[in-house]
Amino acid sequence: MSIRDMTKDDVLEAMGLQPRKSAMDLVLPAAGLFATGILVGVGLGMMFAPKPGSDLRRDIGHKFSHMRGEAETTAKEAFPT
Repeated sequence: MSIRDMTKDDVLEAMGLQPRKSAMDLVLPAAGLFATGILVGVGLGMMFAPKPGSDLRRDIGHKFSHMRGEAETTAKEAFPT
C-alpha cells in the first residue's frame, strides 16, 4: 500500500488506535432504543387496556384532534400572518 492510498483509519490502525466516537454515535442508538421502548409500551398498554377497542380508538382520535388543534393555535400565535 502506498502512503498516498492510506486513510486516517489505516494510520490509526497501524498505531493500534481507533477513531474517537462523536456524541451522535452514542446518542442516536440510545434515542432509537428509547423510541422503541415507548412504542412497545404503548402497544402493551393498548392490548391490556380495560376499554373495548372501538372506545379506545375513538379516545385516541379525540386526543390527536385536540393536540393538532393546539399545535395549529400555537403555530398561528408564533407565526402570525
